[in-house]
Amino acid sequence: MKVANEMKLILNSSSVNEGFARVAVAAFVSRLDPTLEEISDIKTAVSEAVTNCTVHAYPDGVGPVYITVTVIKDGRVRIKIRDVGVGIEDIERAREPLFTTGGEERAGLGFAVMESFCDDVRVRSKPGKGTCVTLIKTVGERDE
Repeated sequence: MKVANEMKLILNSSSVNEGFARVAVAAFVSRLDPTLEEISDIKTAVSEAVTNCTVHAYPDGVGPVYITVTVIKDGRVRIKIRDVGVGIEDIERAREPLFTTGGEERAGLGFAVMESFCDDVRVRSKPGKGTCVTLIKTVGERDE
């Protein structure tokens, strides 16, 4: 894997930062000349991952959200969104559509949304230590 470029960003897990996170990642990826659909996919997936940190990782307050965006020379973009919050007890269950720990106002579709907009979604988590969601998306491939 040859890295072409990389960006790191640290934000508070405050809902006001979700919009900034998605735009910052999209701006960084824009040099690859993605389609509007590809940019929209990335923004939506990042929004879901950052929102999960805000809602679930730090239920009693605010904590850091670490975002690393890596552009790989083959046209793939790897976006890691990590927290050091409460972690996920059962990752497989958390990935099931409609499952949520966020109360009745949450739909429980975050991981399903991320999976529908990315080529690959990986989740690592340890209870009490935090969660890392890795989003992989290929951009810029065009049939000429």
